[in-house]
Amino acid sequence: MLQIKLPSAPGKDTSGKTFYFEDGMAPKRYFVTGIGTDVGKTVASAILVEALEADYWKPIQSGATTDSDRRTIQSLITNTKSVFHPEVYSLTEPLSPHAAAELDGVEIDLDKIVVPQTENTLIIEGAGGLMVPLNYKGLMVVDLITYCKAETILVSRNYLGSINHTLLSIEALINRNIPIKGIVINGAENKATERVILDTGIPMLGRINDEPVVTKEIVLGYKMAFQTI
Repeated sequence: MLQIKLPSAPGKDTSGKTFYFEDGMAPKRYFVTGIGTDVGKTVASAILVEALEADYWKPIQSGATTDSDRRTIQSLITNTKSVFHPEVYSLTEPLSPHAAAELDGVEIDLDKIVVPQTENTLIIEGAGGLMVPLNYKGLMVVDLITYCKAETILVSRNYLGSINHTLLSIEALINRNIPIKGIVINGAENKATERVILDTGIPMLGRINDEPVVTKEIVLGYKMAFQTI
């Protein structure tokens, strides 16, 4: 077995103060991130929102004029409990957030990001992978996870190089003492790849098949598989 020590609450925020991701009373927060771009974070987020009847929030959206993950997910959800919270930064160009923000003449600042207040479970969707820059001052998506005090759900997809990308993502989270709820795998099974990844001890929360078209019915069809995570 790969020797990776799993992080657990309590964690440390960027100031070194102790906090608890789940205190048994506060609503759960899950931050959905990926091992890279286009691995299926938005589909996974939609399924989790539907399965848990959770709220959804994507604090930073790039390419807002042509693409809105919030609107996409809202169109795929059938339950009436979920609330879809507005973005803090809605950036014009479909680029890395730091570059898209610069073109829009803004700088992404954690102090301007306020986590929505809700009594419901909150699904937070990130942008790209963990080390995607949010500004030119060293702020990255992984820092946003710590700031949001959320457990991480890591979305992986089997392709050549995905073992490396997945293990590096796990290592980055562990080094920052960010709890990992588990892994969602998008696409067909690859036993050789998944054996190595799951040998870390990180649980697999579920698999999402390669769906030619994602509809409300498809998303709803995964509800039972994910509602007990």
